[in-house]
Amino acid sequence: MSCASCANAVERGVSKVQGVSSANVNFATEKLTLNYDSELVTLDLIKDTVKEVGYGVLEEETEKEVTIPISGMTCASCVAHIEKAISKLEGTKTVSVNLSTEKAHVVYDSGQTRISEIKQAVIDAGYEPLEIESEEVSDDNKDRHEKEMKKLWKKFVTSAIFATPLLFIAMGHMLGLDLPDIINPETNPLNFALIQMILVAPSIAVGYQFYTVGFKTLLKGSPNMDSLIGIGTGAAVLYGIYATIMIAAGHNNYTMDLYFESAGVIITLILLGKYLESMSKGKTSDAIKKLMGLAPKNALVLQDGKEIILPIEEVEIGDIIIVKPGEKIPVDGTVIKGNTSVDESMLTGESIPVEKNIGDKVVGASINKHGLIQFEATRVGKDTALAQIIKLVEDAQGSKAPIARLADIIAGYFVPVVIVIAILAGLAWFISGQSVVFSLTIFIAVLVIACPCALGLATPTAIMVGTGQGAEYGVLIKGGQPLETAHKIETIVFDKTGTITEGKPVVTDIIETNEWNSEDILRLAASAEKGSEHPLGEAIVSKAKELNLKLEEIDDFSAIPGHGIKAAISGKQVWLGNLQLINNEGIDNTLLSESERLADEGKTPMYVAVDGILSGIIAVADTTKPNSKKAIDKLHELGVKVAMITGDNERTARAIAKEVGIDLVLADVLPKDKANEVKKLQEQGKIVAMVGDGVNDAPALAQADVGIAIGSGTDVAIESADIVLMKSDLLDVVTALQLSKKTIRNIKQNLFWAFAYNTAGIPIAAGLLYVFGGPKLNPMIAGAAMAFSSVSVVTNALRLRKFKPER
Repeated sequence: MSCASCANAVERGVSKVQGVSSANVNFATEKLTLNYDSELVTLDLIKDTVKEVGYGVLEEETEKEVTIPISGMTCASCVAHIEKAISKLEGTKTVSVNLSTEKAHVVYDSGQTRISEIKQAVIDAGYEPLEIESEEVSDDNKDRHEKEMKKLWKKFVTSAIFATPLLFIAMGHMLGLDLPDIINPETNPLNFALIQMILVAPSIAVGYQFYTVGFKTLLKGSPNMDSLIGIGTGAAVLYGIYATIMIAAGHNNYTMDLYFESAGVIITLILLGKYLESMSKGKTSDAIKKLMGLAPKNALVLQDGKEIILPIEEVEIGDIIIVKPGEKIPVDGTVIKGNTSVDESMLTGESIPVEKNIGDKVVGASINKHGLIQFEATRVGKDTALAQIIKLVEDAQGSKAPIARLADIIAGYFVPVVIVIAILAGLAWFISGQSVVFSLTIFIAVLVIACPCALGLATPTAIMVGTGQGAEYGVLIKGGQPLETAHKIETIVFDKTGTITEGKPVVTDIIETNEWNSEDILRLAASAEKGSEHPLGEAIVSKAKELNLKLEEIDDFSAIPGHGIKAAISGKQVWLGNLQLINNEGIDNTLLSESERLADEGKTPMYVAVDGILSGIIAVADTTKPNSKKAIDKLHELGVKVAMITGDNERTARAIAKEVGIDLVLADVLPKDKANEVKKLQEQGKIVAMVGDGVNDAPALAQADVGIAIGSGTDVAIESADIVLMKSDLLDVVTALQLSKKTIRNIKQNLFWAFAYNTAGIPIAAGLLYVFGGPKLNPMIAGAAMAFSSVSVVTNALRLRKFKPER
């Protein structure tokens, strides 16, 4: 593919196939993503359709190579035996066992078989596979891209070697430079023409694709950039051949009408532009390369009491893995022995190490800082968090934003329109009395300058860089659609619990009477609650442990449903509960005003009474996250209205809202009604985003124009969302909006310059300046300008790599 028209042609062709529900071609990544019904259409038919439209198909490579040392071989029959055993495995391509080096070299399809299965085949054959010394696994996209760049560079150099003397011979005499008599146009006009024809041939040869693809797509009714170049340079060469024949017939006046140098130089410049474009496009996928580079290559696995080093591809679920201080954690798992602190900044962007103890989860590619741990592998290969993040970013980079459809529609009509304009412009000048050569110059210049490459690159390159940059800051945007919609958001609805707040209650206040101090009140309350599973009780016990208070034994305990508890501790009767409990027990309430003040602040007051006398109040609340207020202030600066949705009562909700600066409070909302509340806001004509973390937020996340999930939330919420915040930091909502604004601004800049370039370039190429006494545009300059336009668009997109959140 060479331009946006190519992408459109493939999309149109494949979409017409019965059973294909959607087809999306990303010109920047050169990939086709499609949904199809396998009962109605086969993948081979789809590939054939792509070829019929005029393009080739490259499949994602799953072929890998491995060299396995083998112990126990004694003769040639051992070699044959092992080769036969491995060859029987499905997916094995080639097997070569070398007796002298005692190694088996296997080429296999990793989609059909695994290294562990190859090793098992060796064992079953009666031999012992040893530790793999090295494994060569190619990064297909990187290899393909590097090969493409080398190929383009060779083509450019070859063309330039011949086009440079061609330009000198064709134009030198006009600049007063002397040519040898043997090729001088005045003394040997035929030689002058023939040497140019010979020198242009290599440029035509290396640029053969412009003709093979260009004319094929033209005949199919879907002309592309190659068609424009092919027609333009082809016309120049054909006219040059005609002029050479006329010179051979004695018409020497045609020596000034040769156009070989235009064809040679145009092809050379376009190949240079394509090389620079390819080099720039390679940089757009840096985020993916960085993510892939995070994963360690090997793992230290405990098998049958022995520590063995295995390639990460061989690690299976259930394997016990040992990680030493300073090493990377190979795969996802659960700690079963030891404790440590782990740097998870690769996943969350948070630089502070996270403490890990037995039962805690660890994530592949994070770094073990201090302790020695053993963990059980729970997710390996494509299921690890890192692999899923890479997949998410790759999918996002391959998706289209709605704004891209405008460019796609225009590009689809663009090339045919340009061909018509070129023909009309050439004919108009010829009819007006200009020469065939002048008219041909106009025709070629219009075709060459109007290439829609820049249009095709404007959107996908910016999306690739934007989503990649977001991933580096822990903001995973799942595609072009949410990336574009995010900058239009007018209202953001936050779930309260676990999103604005920490999601777990903590002790915030202890109010004491004259007879008791706060530590004694807390110790008695915690002693009474130490067996409780109620969140409020757990908060009290947690606070006591934090202060290292020694808890007392309970002699008797009874729960009073809906009100609280009663316990006998060290000969004392202790009551702990709400206002109804105090009133029912007939205890004099001397702290009612304090209780009401705490309730107004969104806290839950729990009365503590000892032997029938009120001792104090312990207030418990779900506290707001440190950055909640700052994030909401930033959103207000961006002109976004902020709402909060919760199942809590109105008073508690309003207390939290007041603390962090919420504009709209939606309280007493049942989980099943959250999506309806979002819908009501949308019905007011607002673009709404929803931020949540729980299973009950999933419908609302799906209903919102943009669903944003907290990374620490449930898998269901993350799956339903369009954007995932890996750090669980609400300031990253601001980052997502800022990134969206900058990316869309960048896309608009790209589209503007791509349109402006073509809008201005085509009339100039058609001779507008010449009408008013100015110069006509040389096709060679048109070729250089066209190449520059594509490179400038990609370079502008790469500026997004400098994006940093404004905190």
